[in-house]
Amino acid sequence: MYSQLSLAFLTPADFLQTTLWSLGFTGLFAVLALLAFILQWGIRFRLVGITGFMAVLTVGLFSLSLFPITTTVVPGSVPYNVVYDNGAGQVVIKLPVEINEPQLEATLRQAAINQFSPGRMGQNLLIRGRVLLHPEEGITEPLFVGQVRRSQSDGDENDFQIEVNQSALARLPQASES
Repeated sequence: MYSQLSLAFLTPADFLQTTLWSLGFTGLFAVLALLAFILQWGIRFRLVGITGFMAVLTVGLFSLSLFPITTTVVPGSVPYNVVYDNGAGQVVIKLPVEINEPQLEATLRQAAINQFSPGRMGQNLLIRGRVLLHPEEGITEPLFVGQVRRSQSDGDENDFQIEVNQSALARLPQASES
């Protein structure tokens, strides 16, 4: 239903293959480091450092093979920026002032899909969408136009509770013109 946009050209399968190669090189450097200690080579400590670095690199590559690096694009959504994320259950996104209700719902749905992570703490994720109004020179007013709640316990991309703040949406320049 939604298209997947890849941030990297490598897939999780590619990262798994790279992990296996990295694991092989890590083992090779570990054997070389052990041999260097037995034979008292002058580069033995450097080989220990290389082995440690390769181990960290291998673990990082393995973690990238578990979770894909993709974002979902929901048709009708507009670009947004994450301006607050506490890492647990609250996210605030900044939306353009020219947004309308269908775009707002699609963008909130997209943010709920893309911000989902099994590593977040808590059962529910609340994503609030806001725009910045400038009623007077030098004054900025944040206006929350909608929010979406989703469960963190499952990855169901259809179980969202989207709420649109109609009164806030009516205050936007485009909403008052139409």
